[in-house]
Amino acid sequence: MLGDLKVIANLPAGAITVLITALVYIGIKESRTASNILVVLKLAVIGLVIGVGAFYVKPANWSPFAPNGVSGVLSGVASVFFAFIGFDSISTTAEECKNPQRDLPRAMLYCLGICTILYVLITLVLTGMVNYKELGVSDPLAYVFQKVNLDFVAGVISVSAVVAITSALLVYQLGQPRIWMTMSRDGLLWKRFSTIHPKFKTPSFATIVTGFLVAVPSLFMDLKFFVDLTSVGTFFAFILVCAGILFLDARGLTAQSKFKVPYINGKYIIGVVLLGVLAYALTGSDLLQTVESKPLLIVFWGVWAFLAVQGFRYNFSLLPVIGVLTNLYLMTELGASNWKIFGIWLVIGLVIYFSYGFRKSKLAGK
Repeated sequence: MLGDLKVIANLPAGAITVLITALVYIGIKESRTASNILVVLKLAVIGLVIGVGAFYVKPANWSPFAPNGVSGVLSGVASVFFAFIGFDSISTTAEECKNPQRDLPRAMLYCLGICTILYVLITLVLTGMVNYKELGVSDPLAYVFQKVNLDFVAGVISVSAVVAITSALLVYQLGQPRIWMTMSRDGLLWKRFSTIHPKFKTPSFATIVTGFLVAVPSLFMDLKFFVDLTSVGTFFAFILVCAGILFLDARGLTAQSKFKVPYINGKYIIGVVLLGVLAYALTGSDLLQTVESKPLLIVFWGVWAFLAVQGFRYNFSLLPVIGVLTNLYLMTELGASNWKIFGIWLVIGLVIYFSYGFRKSKLAGK
């Protein structure tokens, strides 16, 4: 209580953020060791869930297999997509790699393959142990094991949830300062962000700012709000990466890279598929209702039409285009409110860029 004002704060969330920031501040080796320990613990619990839960699976719970259809699957993917920002965070540690051109692509692809398999296996076990209608709880993994009277396993899972979130937060706290450090070196942010600690050899100022910007909101803000907002930001970041590949192809710069995305000419495919999908959609009686309920789909169709025209003109590679459209469609599943808040953050970033970075950038004079 502050006078008549009630203040509610999530102290554990703030404390964990501060501790992780301190760890990241000390050094990359210490952060790597802590991350490896947390990941091993997390994988052990995942193995426990899959191994034990498989004996309690009832195939009848898988019928119907996708009760909410494709739209339900895509909505679920959109809501948890923030987890995939970890693959992007791997790239921020490039300076700590001996051979980043070789090691980073391999690391991302291996991690993506392993995580996808684990996601599928856990989902099969989870939906097989209980009916999907019972999973609308805050701790579904622990809940299903309590349901089959395995309280000890449920307790282990509950504790491991903290470990899982902490390990993910460690990766994010490690990556963001290095993003700002690189931007600062390129002149897009103030030089202070590229300050390297003389003893720990880490981007000290950027790490402290990151910790502050994460710790304060974590004390007072709702988790779901940040999860959805982070997912929107992740989708947008992946869209920019895919669009960057198209830009590099158009400028003939792809040949300079040791790791290349396979080229498939989408000159005709992008437009033909668009016409086919539109023709199919127009035959459905609920098309207008779908657009009315999700007006952001208009943006999706507009971008697809634009890519079809430009793809025909410049022989766009098909895979990056699929990446742009997939991420953009999933963004429409998160609702307009998240787009509005993300738009505010985007405007703030553009103000910083045009008021400072545009003029100070190393590329400004080229």
